Amino acid sequence: MALDPALAGRTFPETAAHDVSRHEVARFAAALGETDPIYHDVGAAQLAGHRDVPGPPTFPIVIAFEAMTALMTDPGVGIELRNVVHAAQRFVASRPVYAGDVLAATLTVESIRQAAGTDLIATRSDVATLSGEHVCRAYATLAHRVPGGDGS
Repeated sequence: MALDPALAGRTFPETAAHDVSRHEVARFAAALGETDPIYHDVGAAQLAGHRDVPGPPTFPIVIAFEAMTALMTDPGVGIELRNVVHAAQRFVASRPVYAGDVLAATLTVESIRQAAGTDLIATRSDVATLSGEHVCRAYATLAHRVPGGDGS
């Protein structure tokens, strides 16, 4: 069954606080194949003008994905995880993520539409410090195949 179009505009509760560590930033950078020492060494980061080790530009996905998981696992939404594909992602950063940041995300469903038996769910996750400093806006589109829809 297709998702309820009234889902558009719904904002989900803020995620739990996420403490960003130097180790986590280094592991994320390594997974990307990023060898720039600013992501692995606080001294190199500070020499480059950063206050601490910065996360790579896509690091906010770690926090945004926590918010997206809450959407996808909410039983009232009706998403079947086995039928979901992450179709698009983009980030608009206000500032870098730094080791030592404590972040949370709030996800809003911007729109939902159907095409060829697939729900296309556009989301916006605002990632901010617990004190309210905006860090990043992460936009994502999820494609959810409707079981029994004409695209299945």
